[in-house]
Amino acid sequence: MSRSITITIIAIFLFSIIGKSQLLPELKWLSWNEGYKKAKQTNKILLIDVYTDWCGWCKKMDKDTYTDPEIVSLINKYFIPVKFNPEKTNVSYEVEGSFYDGRQLHGMLVNNQQTGYPTTIFLYTKEKKLYLQPGYQGPSQFKALLQKYIELQKTGP
Repeated sequence: MSRSITITIIAIFLFSIIGKSQLLPELKWLSWNEGYKKAKQTNKILLIDVYTDWCGWCKKMDKDTYTDPEIVSLINKYFIPVKFNPEKTNVSYEVEGSFYDGRQLHGMLVNNQQTGYPTTIFLYTKEKKLYLQPGYQGPSQFKALLQKYIELQKTGP
């Protein structure tokens, strides 16, 4: 009897976890090469999360901000999300038929300025305009930022 109760409790627990994960929207992060191409094709804003593996604030933003259902919903609807670690080696990034390593691409994106990690870049591929937001952004700050760039897309950057 106690064994069947234990099995039932475990089954309920597992089904509740599976059910929650299916209800919550998730971000599908793309690589630079996939995301840049897709943003150009769809005319959506390229949202580039510039991070490093050792960055604690990057991990906090992944955990707190990029899992927030409202943030995920806005990004999925209006943006093409790209994760970009400029410290990765043996990766080639394509821009308009030219190829760059991570440090070169990062330098181009931030105009060789020091921005720190994380940095979020909003790139309008059609207009070739970009905007930088260095530093950690909590969910409420980031939601306002996303709405700003969504509105800018509607009115023209």
